Amino acid sequence: MKLLVLHGPNLNLLGTREPGIYGSQTLADINVSLEKLAVELGCTLTFFQSNSEGELIDAIQNAASGCRGILMNPAAYTHTSIAIRDALSAVGLPCVEVHLSNIHRREMFRHTSMIAPVAVGQICGFGSDSYMLGLRALFNYIKFQ
Repeated sequence: MKLLVLHGPNLNLLGTREPGIYGSQTLADINVSLEKLAVELGCTLTFFQSNSEGELIDAIQNAASGCRGILMNPAAYTHTSIAIRDALSAVGLPCVEVHLSNIHRREMFRHTSMIAPVAVGQICGFGSDSYMLGLRALFNYIKFQ
């Protein structure tokens, strides 16, 4: 089972960007942990990070030809991108939305997710564990569907 892991804008700054909110792990650290879990689960991962909405949309569309699902932290695009939401809906792959922080405990503008209505589920507030929980959830959702 091949899955796409998408990281949205500013996640390339993890480890130095507001560690009180986002933690001290880097994006590379998170990807290494995800890769270890993927080996345990028996799936393969492809990773992609971009600060560009269009590049994220292209990655979503390209995933339709070889991936079974998408694990995505849309970051700030969570709250603004109808285009990413539409791309996820168009490809029809199961998607789990993850966030390091609990977006529902933060500023009001972060409480609304454009992605949640087309995602299988949303996991937030557990730091890098949100990604691990999300990967397990996505894998099991696809495996037992």
